[in-house]
Amino acid sequence: MTLLPWRRAPREERPAGQSFEELAMPLLPGLYNLARWLTRDAVEAEDVVQETLLKALRGFDGFAPGTNFKAWIFRILRNTFLSSRSGLAATRTVALEEELDGTMIPESAIDRETPELSLLRLADREALEQALRQLPPPLLEVVLLCDVEEMKYREIAAVLEIPLGTVMSRIARARAALRISLEAENAPGRKAAR
Repeated sequence: MTLLPWRRAPREERPAGQSFEELAMPLLPGLYNLARWLTRDAVEAEDVVQETLLKALRGFDGFAPGTNFKAWIFRILRNTFLSSRSGLAATRTVALEEELDGTMIPESAIDRETPELSLLRLADREALEQALRQLPPPLLEVVLLCDVEEMKYREIAAVLEIPLGTVMSRIARARAALRISLEAENAPGRKAAR
């Protein structure tokens, strides 16, 4: 088996300021966000992120300096999630009721807007979250990585290990599905039925 040229080159010393913590810590909110959407469970998402960080830390010596750390660690997160779904763990747990945390204050309640505007903003957010929940996992992954994590198409292709054209196709299909779902939610007959 021949080694790839970049694997044959001797490892360079990491420049100052390139420790694992400095690279990984800014990405924690994004890692948790993606894990939360994939698992649909806060505790399981924390476990997936923790396992991801452990795997990434153990493999950090194998990370090639100068390559895309964000794509590398998001790929580890995705693979960790997928491996947690293999075998008996593959059955999806469905929550019977939503967790309500009375200590959280919605951001829209702090900006001193009128209660009507705050209610509309919360309703729009809930409609978007509901539309996202309806997306199949392959479409959900690409739209979260693209529109929430603001990754470039090439980075998404690297994370998901799929062709660039597939990334673009999935993003287009995901956005179309979201648009249809949100338009159906805002249809005049739908609001009257509530």
